Amino acid sequence: MTTYCEAILEAHHWLMRERPEVFCIGQGLWSPWYVGNSMRDLEKEFGEARVIDTPVSEAATTGAALGAALGGYRPIVVHPRVDFAVLAMDVVVNQAANWNSMFGGGVPVPLTVRAIINRGGEQGAQHSQALHAWYAHVPGLRVVMPSTPVDARDLLIASVLCDDPVVYIDDRWLYEAEAELPPVAPVDLRAIRPRVLRQGTDLTLVGTGHAAAMCQEAADLLEDVSCEVIDVPVINPMVDADWNVLRESRTRTRRMLVVDGTWSSCGWAATVVAAMGGGQTLTLPPAPAPTSGELENEFYQPIGAAAVAATAMEMCGA
Repeated sequence: MTTYCEAILEAHHWLMRERPEVFCIGQGLWSPWYVGNSMRDLEKEFGEARVIDTPVSEAATTGAALGAALGGYRPIVVHPRVDFAVLAMDVVVNQAANWNSMFGGGVPVPLTVRAIINRGGEQGAQHSQALHAWYAHVPGLRVVMPSTPVDARDLLIASVLCDDPVVYIDDRWLYEAEAELPPVAPVDLRAIRPRVLRQGTDLTLVGTGHAAAMCQEAADLLEDVSCEVIDVPVINPMVDADWNVLRESRTRTRRMLVVDGTWSSCGWAATVVAAMGGGQTLTLPPAPAPTSGELENEFYQPIGAAAVAATAMEMCGA
């Protein structure tokens, strides 16, 4: 069995062995703990010229990676906390997302921005945010959120091999999840669709990243409600084929609950419900995350498996 964290490490190994134009840059990459062992000893195997541990300057590292991408490399710039990736927002949103379009579609931008959601542990509001909806708002960016170890590996590989800028967001709450990994078989990121993880008849549960895992756990808890569970691993762009997977499920079950590990206002869950013409959302309270452990546990309860299961039962009248 391979953990989600180990699967990310395996993806880095495969990419750097197979593609000499791939390199990693960011802060804490040589640390055994800073990125949760997901890049352990890479610099020893591939050298410090390809695994570049930098001073703390998110804008500088991302700008350097963008320049390298435009020069023919396939860089992975790592932000150990998505909270501080916003310091590179100009490079990602104003530059990387728009570059190909401004040059008539003829300039590949094979930049992967890996940003880690790192909530919990009484870290406080500045280290506890999930900001995927910000990036999913931007045309020109592909936004990826793996929920399983297999996706953690395969979607990172697909992101780096893609010629478009990709924001790949992994979640440390998933790092201990385990699965058997098949051999690597690279896939086209543009071909990834939402997946029905479990068939059901009473209610459709939809999530991405950690929230998709919570939907699976909630479905396991429910005996009197038959849940269909859909994982959406690529949240931007979502094309007609993606929406059709969700529409067909909602037509079958007649009810939809969208779970998202961030705030409700202008969020991804609201976008899904609007596109479906109805449904219910479960999100976090509209407030910064508290630091106190006791308050923190209460703050995250609305997106936990028990809360998802309780809401599902209420929606189905069970």
